[in-house]
Amino acid sequence: MGVTIRVVLSLALGLLPVLVFLLILVLLDSYKLVPARRVVRQLVLGALVAVASLFLDGVVQHLLDLDTAARARYVAPLVEELLKGSAVIALLVARRFGFLVDAAIAGFAVGAGFAAAENLRYFAVLGDTSLVLWTIRGFGTAVMHGSVTAIMAVVAKQLSDRRGGPGPASIAPGWALAIVLHSVFNHFFLSPNATTALLLVLLPCFFALVFRVSEARTREWLGTGFDTDQELLALITAGRVSDSRVGHYLEELKQRFAGTVVADMLCLLRLRLELSIRAKGILIMRKAGFKVGADQEFNERLAEVRFLESTLGATALRAVAPILNISDRELWQVQLLGTG
Repeated sequence: MGVTIRVVLSLALGLLPVLVFLLILVLLDSYKLVPARRVVRQLVLGALVAVASLFLDGVVQHLLDLDTAARARYVAPLVEELLKGSAVIALLVARRFGFLVDAAIAGFAVGAGFAAAENLRYFAVLGDTSLVLWTIRGFGTAVMHGSVTAIMAVVAKQLSDRRGGPGPASIAPGWALAIVLHSVFNHFFLSPNATTALLLVLLPCFFALVFRVSEARTREWLGTGFDTDQELLALITAGRVSDSRVGHYLEELKQRFAGTVVADMLCLLRLRLELSIRAKGILIMRKAGFKVGADQEFNERLAEVRFLESTLGATALRAVAPILNISDRELWQVQLLGTG
């Protein structure tokens, strides 16, 4: 086999498995929750994290002066997962995840970008074109990087949903789990071939479960949320909101705020309902196979929402928050409308 062919095959084995796995995850997302350009940005983010990890890993190694085995088993998992996890948490805090599926895809994309950059560096440094080596690094180490970060993202998203938003108690367990799984992988309790094979068996099961649970939740959210939003919007449009529990709550607020402020609250509620219905409609159309572009009126509506929020002020917003139902998922809807 010629040198050039071995180089190409080695690079392909080191880079393609994790990227193909990511592509499969994106294609399996029936609601198309993560736009392709966002996946590319997350890959680039992961690659930048790999560069930062290389620098920080060198600093830690210099300070602790550990042998290669100890560094691989304890230092590398800690440093690398803290950095990859920081990128994922930044996306979570920015409300980029609506469901478990987009958290899994984003986490895997960050890990895949990290793994691709790391394998490119190792290839340049080692100059080794052993097909066995790059098969293990491509199907084993690279896929491990993507998977543990995806697991961390899924756990953080799940706990954030339960606790009403991201916080230390929501983030720490997934982070710790990613570090432990990475460390276990680097201990090589099994042979590299056996570890890689086990990884390729277990991971599809994990992602299949995540996709199944997430799709069920998405259908439930679309069904109950869509109907509820439409009913409430119809009441507001018909001028019969006073017949609802929301109307009774607004009547109570009239005792604390001026009539014009309560009117602005009602207008803000109407706009958020319209945005919510539009976002749910986009997901339903995507599920049916239709391509939906960005909402042309999105910027105008969002500007009106932002204006009303600034006009109302913090005190009035806190008072109206119970009927606005501003959760992570509702804020994520705004991101969805902006990307189409």
